[in-house]
Amino acid sequence: MPRPVAPQLAGLVERLIGAPLPIRLRAWDGSEAGPGDDPDAPVVVVRHRRALRRLLWNPGEMGLARAFVAGELAVDGDIAEGLSRFWKLARAQSLAGVRLTRADVVDAVAVAARLRAIGPRPKPPASEARLSGGLHTRRRDRAAIAHHYDLSNEFYEFLLDPQMAYSCGYWTQEGSPGYGLADAQRDKLDLICRKLGLAPGMRLLDVGCGWAALLVHAAQHYGVHAVGVTLSAQQQAYGLARVRAMGLADRVEIRLQDYRAIGADVPEQPFDAIASIEMGEHVGQDNYPVYAAQLHRLLATHGRLLLQQMSRGASGHNPAPGGGAFMERYVAPDMYMRPLGSTVTLLEEAGLEVVDVHSLREHYVWTVRPWLDTLREREAEAVALIGEEQYRVWLLYLAGAALAFEENRMGVHQILMVRPDAAGRTGLPRSRRAVLGTDPGSTPTTANGVLIAPELR
Repeated sequence: MPRPVAPQLAGLVERLIGAPLPIRLRAWDGSEAGPGDDPDAPVVVVRHRRALRRLLWNPGEMGLARAFVAGELAVDGDIAEGLSRFWKLARAQSLAGVRLTRADVVDAVAVAARLRAIGPRPKPPASEARLSGGLHTRRRDRAAIAHHYDLSNEFYEFLLDPQMAYSCGYWTQEGSPGYGLADAQRDKLDLICRKLGLAPGMRLLDVGCGWAALLVHAAQHYGVHAVGVTLSAQQQAYGLARVRAMGLADRVEIRLQDYRAIGADVPEQPFDAIASIEMGEHVGQDNYPVYAAQLHRLLATHGRLLLQQMSRGASGHNPAPGGGAFMERYVAPDMYMRPLGSTVTLLEEAGLEVVDVHSLREHYVWTVRPWLDTLREREAEAVALIGEEQYRVWLLYLAGAALAFEENRMGVHQILMVRPDAAGRTGLPRSRRAVLGTDPGSTPTTANGVLIAPELR
């Protein structure tokens, strides 16, 4: 009678990590191993021996990610809880820098041979990014953005709030019945507009405008003339249709354009205000000075710039600037996150003066959870839109993101800046409350004459 598979796999893993498994394991033969004292705890399910073969060829995160995306590895129960248990174990055992010894490899190969898992390297799942060309060339950046953002407008409509805001919300109420994701995204858009000091007739540039959430909000409620740029053809098409349907085509322009090309061929009048919401992560480390200098060049003297940007901790808890092998191959190719202080330095070197830094890290936990809930609770609809493989990508992505923000391995900040004049004057009001739009009367009227609430909610 063949030996049960799960105890063999569990024994191998425990020898390699030097600690008991933090979670129960179920193998393709139905056998189980690991702690069983918590009946509600998630269970890792190894559905196919090919998962073990992937790990032999790519030990660590890449092998696990490929096995999960391919459907050879699954989690029965709360995937976020399962990831949390493994992350806590990794920290406790200092597993990030562990390298397998020759004896470890021999041991793993012996178990794999016994389980008939030896074989050629399996092909990566079809959803894995395969970019070519020089890092952060314009062609490669277009391909990287298309990989994630051109997935399907219908899927993003399914997942996001009605404003189609795909960035961290601003949750101003706690435990209030009826207050949810759509409210938090609206409050985020309004917070940005007030920090920028928008008023009727001003020109706003949104670099990386997504599906036009900020453009529409600023034009509709603050009376600005707004220009957005994106590298995603699907985002541009959606945004243009939305703008036309709302009767805002005379005040909103959406270009399919690289940020480096703005004003390159046709001289661009400086903008009164610029926003770039969770786009700076995509420009790369070497190109960030170019990005910062371009924002400075496009901004009028005394104009305000607001960046909302993700960061990684300076403490070393998240050493991977791209978020790790899974994020870099399946979600956001070529993304680069740095500690907040390093970003501030690069912006200051471009000639911008930092006025305010606002952490929204925990707000991202509250933002990602509704996205994850929608994905899990409406699995059949999601699979119909993007397929089984992409569904698993998004399940792992959102569960991992919620955990990374919750455990402070990733952060997100709103950085408010101004372009001083040659004499060093900013043109800002003296009161910090007035700068941030919190003094009574400091918030402009909307296009239809209705006052925006002045409180910084």
